[in-house]
Amino acid sequence: MVPHRATLTDADFERLLAFRDGLRRFLHWSDDQAKGVGLTGAQHQLLLAVRGHGSPPSIREVAEHLLLRHHSAVELVDRAEAAGLLERVDDRDDQRVVRLRLTPTGTEKVESLAAAHLEELSRLRTRFATLWDDLPATP
Repeated sequence: MVPHRATLTDADFERLLAFRDGLRRFLHWSDDQAKGVGLTGAQHQLLLAVRGHGSPPSIREVAEHLLLRHHSAVELVDRAEAAGLLERVDDRDDQRVVRLRLTPTGTEKVESLAAAHLEELSRLRTRFATLWDDLPATP
């Protein structure tokens, strides 16, 4: 259920616009950065999901991170594997599960992008931080 505030102000709409605008600009910038290292935005997100998961994720886990259906995640993994960015490995405990691991090329690309992204997020921090000022706490 969406919480409803009795009266929405112009400032509320300005805050929402600034937030959505900032997200879209960041995502556009991110896609440009990915293209600069020879990746699509989807490939970058896939590599980040694999690297950021902590342990080699399954395709199901990657699909959850990327908000994709399983078959769409499989297609993305197939293309990334063909490009030499990651590889499938058998799960040690469950032979039905396939895990994903970055190749050295995939690792190099996602690490170079991560450094640039963290720097950009640091730059955007003050712009986004003010968007939360004066918002009521949720119960």
